[in-house]
Formats: sequence, structure tokens, C-alpha cells
Amino acid sequence: MSVSALAVTAQAAQPDASLSLKQTADRQKRAAAKAAVGLVEDGMVLGLGTGSTANFFVMLLGERIQDGLRVHGVPTSIATSALSRDCGIPVLSLREAEQIDLCVDGVDEVDGDLNAIKGGGGALLREKVVASAADRVVYIADGSKMKPRIGKFPLPVEVTPFATEVVRRKIRLLGCEPVLRMAADGMPFRTDERNFILDCPFELIEEPDALAAELSIIPGVVEHGLFLGMIDRMIIAGDDGIATYS
Repeated sequence: MSVSALAVTAQAAQPDASLSLKQTADRQKRAAAKAAVGLVEDGMVLGLGTGSTANFFVMLLGERIQDGLRVHGVPTSIATSALSRDCGIPVLSLREAEQIDLCVDGVDEVDGDLNAIKGGGGALLREKVVASAADRVVYIADGSKMKPRIGKFPLPVEVTPFATEVVRRKIRLLGCEPVLRMAADGMPFRTDERNFILDCPFELIEEPDALAAELSIIPGVVEHGLFLGMIDRMIIAGDDGIATYS
């Protein structure tokens, strides 16, 4: 086989490998979501997360509702609200919910101390508010999301548009080059609260609590994607089955 033929063969194999990885991740996400659905009891009010992993939970929850389960959901985004309604889940606003019994959501990264990065789906502010209001917080993920240390996934920081450049300069002093998240139309991505997101590639976050404190005092930062001390149970689905951390 010629060199050029080998190159074509290698290029052709790459999409198949990517597809296989996605299928594995989706299978694990669904398994983790199924385990979390098993924690749901009749009459609960549930915080419903945002993103691909949380979507599996919402869809599986919808199947249980069709079988007679009675629950209400408090979505963390407009997208999750729409999916919940499509799945037959009665939706409450945060104001209408007197309490939230259980919040289920995904993570972008998590370590063994249950420090997590969230916000890849752009809903970190609402996700953190809903989680803070819940009696129990259970996060779910495929095996690739478990890391020895968090930081490889760029940390999302939600900022007011007016302050974006000032915040960017201040975060740069903390050790990374923030990138303004862009939407598919080429314009800056807007959260449901109409804010911008700076994605901050720290690579390795040695002291999450210290970084969270530094980010929180920057004027113009609405919220950051470090979820620390919030997770009651972490469900990770891998090739060997389900692992639970608490």
C-alpha cells in the first residue's frame, strides 16, 4: 500500500474511532442516569440539570412518569425546561418550589474529593443556585469525567457583558488566558441570564478553594464553574459498571 493510501486509510478510521468513543460515553452516561433515576421517590421535587448527561436523566425520568411516577421538576435552563415538558415532566419555577428534594446534574470534571467543574453547557449560574437550594445533590457522569485533579477542562466563568474585558485581565493574572465563548452564529454566547462566559484553561487547579475565592471577589464575575463542597453523591459509570462516591 502506498504512503498516500495509508494516509487515506488512517483518516477514514478516525471518524469511526470518534463515533465509538461517543457511543461508549453515551452508554455510560445513560447508565449513570439510570442509577440516579433509581433514587427518585414518588412526590419528590427534583432539580433538573443541563447538558448531555442530564438529558439522559430527564428522558429516563419521563419514562417513569409514563409508568405512574408523580414528581415535579425545577429545570436549570430553558433547554432543560423544554425537554422536560416534551418528556411529560411537570415543571415548576424556582419561586414556585417550596423545597427541592433532590438535584441531579452532570459534571465536566470531578476529582476524588468531589471538587467539580461545571458550566460546559452554559448554565452554571442556574445550576449552582438550584443545587444550593436542594436537600440532596447527586451528580452523574461517564468514566472520562473522573480526574486526579480538575482543571484540564476550561473553567467557565459567567460575567456581565459590561465587565468582560476587565474580568479577562484580572483572570489572566491568576494564570491563564481566558477565551470568550462564542455561539454558532459567530456572536458571543449568551447564558439564559444574558451574560457572557469566559472559558479559562488553567490546565491544573492545585487549590480549588483559593481559586474560587479569588474569582468570586472580581467585580463583574456573576458566578464561576467551581462546584466545591456541594456534591452529596457522585455516580460514575465506567466499563466495569457503576461507582459511587460520597
